[in-house]
Amino acid sequence: MAIPLLQYKPSSQNQRVAGYEVPNEDTPRIYRIEDYAFTGEVEELIWAAYRQLFSEHVILKFYRQGNLESQLKNKAITVRDFVRGLAKSQAFDDLVIKTNSNYRLVEIALKRLLGRAPYNKEEEIAWSIKIATNGWDGFVDALVDSEEYQNSFGENIIPYQRRRYKDRPFNLVTPRYANYWRDKIEAGRYKPGSISDFMKMAASVSIRTVTYTPVNTANIAIPKTTRETVPTGIPVSISPSANFPVK
Repeated sequence: MAIPLLQYKPSSQNQRVAGYEVPNEDTPRIYRIEDYAFTGEVEELIWAAYRQLFSEHVILKFYRQGNLESQLKNKAITVRDFVRGLAKSQAFDDLVIKTNSNYRLVEIALKRLLGRAPYNKEEEIAWSIKIATNGWDGFVDALVDSEEYQNSFGENIIPYQRRRYKDRPFNLVTPRYANYWRDKIEAGRYKPGSISDFMKMAASVSIRTVTYTPVNTANIAIPKTTRETVPTGIPVSISPSANFPVK
């Protein structure tokens, strides 16, 4: 029996109020499938989806989902199903899911699928239980099929950051793994010790200061390198030698 989603309340009623920010260069661009009539233009929308879901500025070729992209270009699936497929892909599992805890996954998923940060810790706990009981795919379905997603993005809009309380986009402040995973990687990289052992070793290295001896160039004699020329009209005599006999 599946556990129903726990009840939680927004930290402020302003969370549900539409934004009134003055549009500027930081205003997120909205990508709608209706705005792209040709296949080449759809590539721009596809790239926006990868950037939003994966939060990476460079998507490697083997991370791209060719089948999903082809279905979207042929209008066999909607943008919402394309986003759903990216979130459930093996590439997303390798880059994000395997390197984070459930609480961290809730934060990332809400930011990238619903375009907002978690309301509070209660919401993180509620959704983390959903991951534990229904798995990641069930959690993604719950978000993408939610009323909030439908009202915000519908069927044909790529999710975007709806409210920028901290000015900067989520993908610039939310790396794909947290500090604890970074520390775990670094600890394994310097076996059999840890990052603390490496720092101790680095601190124990002594650095010798090199002392340079100044050089006085005042008494250095500069050799004469000019060639002396013989005035014209003065005969030049060459003494005979063994190498140049006089014939």
